[in-house]
Amino acid sequence: MNKEMKYFLGLLAAFLGLYYLPIEVPRFQGALIEAVKLVKWYAREHVLLCLVPAFFIAGAIGVFISQNAVMKYFGPKASKWLSYSVASVSGTILAVCSCTVLPLFGGIYMRGAGLGPAIAFLYSGPAINVLAIVLTARVLGWELGVARAVGAIAFSVVIGLLMHLIFLKEERAKAANPQEVFIGEDDKSERPLWQVSLYFFSMVGILVFANWGKPLEQIGLWYAIYKAKWLITGIFAGLLGLCLWRFFKVKLAWIAIAAVPAVLLAFVLPAHPVAAFAAGSAGLAALTFIGGVELKDWRDQTWGFAKQIMPLLFIGVLAAGFFLGSPDSKDAGIVPNIWIQALVGDSPSAMLTLIGQGSVSIPGWLEMIWPIWTNFFAALAGALMYFATLTEVPILRGLIDSGMGQGPALALLLAGPALSLPSMLVINSILGPKKTLTFVGLVMVMATISGIIFGAIVA
Repeated sequence: MNKEMKYFLGLLAAFLGLYYLPIEVPRFQGALIEAVKLVKWYAREHVLLCLVPAFFIAGAIGVFISQNAVMKYFGPKASKWLSYSVASVSGTILAVCSCTVLPLFGGIYMRGAGLGPAIAFLYSGPAINVLAIVLTARVLGWELGVARAVGAIAFSVVIGLLMHLIFLKEERAKAANPQEVFIGEDDKSERPLWQVSLYFFSMVGILVFANWGKPLEQIGLWYAIYKAKWLITGIFAGLLGLCLWRFFKVKLAWIAIAAVPAVLLAFVLPAHPVAAFAAGSAGLAALTFIGGVELKDWRDQTWGFAKQIMPLLFIGVLAAGFFLGSPDSKDAGIVPNIWIQALVGDSPSAMLTLIGQGSVSIPGWLEMIWPIWTNFFAALAGALMYFATLTEVPILRGLIDSGMGQGPALALLLAGPALSLPSMLVINSILGPKKTLTFVGLVMVMATISGIIFGAIVA
């Protein structure tokens, strides 16, 4: 088939799709509204507080972390015990969602990290969240909480090792020709490790505490941190300003001028701290235009990640909202919620009862394969849905109350937070379709098997 014929068929498919667009169908109209609602919610809740800091950190990885350091600790020839240990527990520090971790993953992978450790980091970042695991145990039961913690840590290591083995030939070629994976050249003189560490510590602190979620119980340490989250975030922002002044020789007067709008908004609009955070981010971006060569490179790297990732994320969020609705929707996506509830129940009889066919006899073969199907479908639904940090717990609570089994619940917990339709699009742009499909497939298969085993144990 020649190029012109492919172009014609593409135009024909687009025309037929638009011609027969079912805009008069209420569910289709509701799904469109849900898509717009979800992308609006995502823009308000995640872009400024999650993605912007993540982009700055990813850009800084590309500029200020030496390639030799990345290769030493995460490269194909690095100690497997060290690289996978560090990558697999990163989620205890980074309480981020499946989309926020993407710029950080892209940063370390494109600086030369091996595929296995990078994948372990990609999975563990959103999956091993201490607050989410504690919330899971309190709301859904200690069994699910423990199973989620153990499964998430094991998944990150096992999936990373399997990805390394599956693409071993490419990994060996990458180790033999490391210059092919580098984005830019190393500085002639590296900065002291303590300066770089303090610089990254300030940015990670901003990312973590700006997104600190409100716990269910308004007592204890977690709630105390939540009440003081913006004060703590401001302290880390001050530390970042100190790093820019002392380490990168940005004039203190310029830093003060850049910080003034954020400080004023914090006092004038205390009920809307996001406004101050946005002003602070804009001030930081402005400083990169008047700093030295390092800050210019930092800005360019940050902008490069933003250009690559942001459009794909918004497309994916729109698609997720269209098919499955927004987190607070009530059966508004193109896929009815009752279908999902029916397909993740403990038995096919529960499914038939839910859809009004409870009197239909159930074949024996369906009873036998039902656990496999329900866990696979739960893993698939979790992989396609978008879960912001901690939102998976109340959603699962509703599904369990509607008849979802314990096994499928774990399968969704292990696949959902680490994957989403938006994140798949971005991972594909970084790794390519072959590695992306392999990673998604491994997550779903392992989540399915874990759900089957856990369901059999608790039964």
